[in-house]
Amino acid sequence: MLLDMAITFERYGKADRAAALRLRPGTRADAPRAGAICFDDFRDIAARHGFAPEVPDAVSGEALAADLFNRDDVYAVVATLDGEVVGSNFLWEFADIAAVGPLTVDPDLHDAGVGRRLMKDVLDRAASRGFAGVRLVQVAYHTPSLSLYLKLGFDVAEPLAVLQGPALNATIPGHTVRAARVGDVAACNALARRVHGHERRAEVLHALANHALRVVEHGGRLTGYTTGIGFFGHSVAETNSDLEALIGAAESFPGPGFLAPTRNGDLMRWCLDHGLRTVQPMTLMTLGLYKTPVGAFLPSILY
Repeated sequence: MLLDMAITFERYGKADRAAALRLRPGTRADAPRAGAICFDDFRDIAARHGFAPEVPDAVSGEALAADLFNRDDVYAVVATLDGEVVGSNFLWEFADIAAVGPLTVDPDLHDAGVGRRLMKDVLDRAASRGFAGVRLVQVAYHTPSLSLYLKLGFDVAEPLAVLQGPALNATIPGHTVRAARVGDVAACNALARRVHGHERRAEVLHALANHALRVVEHGGRLTGYTTGIGFFGHSVAETNSDLEALIGAAESFPGPGFLAPTRNGDLMRWCLDHGLRTVQPMTLMTLGLYKTPVGAFLPSILY
């Protein structure tokens, strides 16, 4: 934490900080400061609970912030105090369902209302843009954020676990995993509609363009797809066997790992029996449209 910023914060009581706080759109120039806060915030919260931080270092934090500030499909907002950035939040706007995060605040300003202001801003933005729903994935061991999101109207949809470990190199009889082709996009979107009630077309197309989209076939049909078995990838399938085939074929699990619904006990046991370990608990939360999935799925860190 920068010493001069810490000294600046000491001049304000909690009420004074709230009054002096200002919000404005984030820009690429904010990336170094916002990225440093992102790293500091995740590190501070994780260390207090005995977990590894989701953002491993300040360089990664700045790279993530820079990428988000540069995207046309992500709305960025920063909070400032005396003109200095003290927090940021993002709204992903590439689908019918908007996604929130990462929300990060300078650790010296925790419990000063900064997070609430940043959340209220993106929720107002989502409402003005007419999104059918808003989702986020909450770090389950951080109870203050759970309370904040519940107060803002979010409901708990799924308890999750982050899983990590070596590549499994496992196959499921009768299930063939291959790289996706352009002709698979319609079937992937149709499958998402059946399972979740909405598509994730932009993410599917992005994964296809980056050679990350994989599909599984069973009985001569496409029965599942993944944009990546990792933190930022999501997967949709008809059955657990389809998901197991996709997980088993993954060369690695990028980031902290991939997220799995812990209520899917059969899938969780299969993963654990194949040597994967649980890294941390998380919670999928939703506001607005939500359909209980009819099939098997793995959410991304967005939803």
